[in-house]
Amino acid sequence: MGDNVRNPRAYQTRRITFSACHRLHSPYLTDDENKEIFGKCNHINGHGHNYVVLVTLFGEIDNKTGMIMNMTELKKYMEEAIMKPMDHKNLDKDVEFFFTRPSTTENLTIFIWNQMKAVMEKPELLYEVKVFETENNIVKYRGE
Repeated sequence: MGDNVRNPRAYQTRRITFSACHRLHSPYLTDDENKEIFGKCNHINGHGHNYVVLVTLFGEIDNKTGMIMNMTELKKYMEEAIMKPMDHKNLDKDVEFFFTRPSTTENLTIFIWNQMKAVMEKPELLYEVKVFETENNIVKYRGE
């Protein structure tokens, strides 16, 4: 292709699952306020989820490889950014990001976004992180 012609662009998504426990509790609220806002999810011993994470890239399809990014490379980044720090962990006690903020799915999604940006060789390809806490509770983040 000529120098002025841009390669076609596409979206590429990889799915990963991890298990972790947490307690919805904000250090900025009283115990009574936490109980009122978070209900049973504020239980002192926490609870667990099997999280499903979709990481989507957006970029040009390379002429030579036919890919935006090799899926093996994306899998490696996701293992480093998601599985290593969070799988089979207590998010509130094992992940420093949650020491000062509630481990809501919104904050979890932002954490994963930041982690992916930090480990990727081409972080500008990261388009969206989507986290399914349950099949009904879903948060997506695009760096806004």
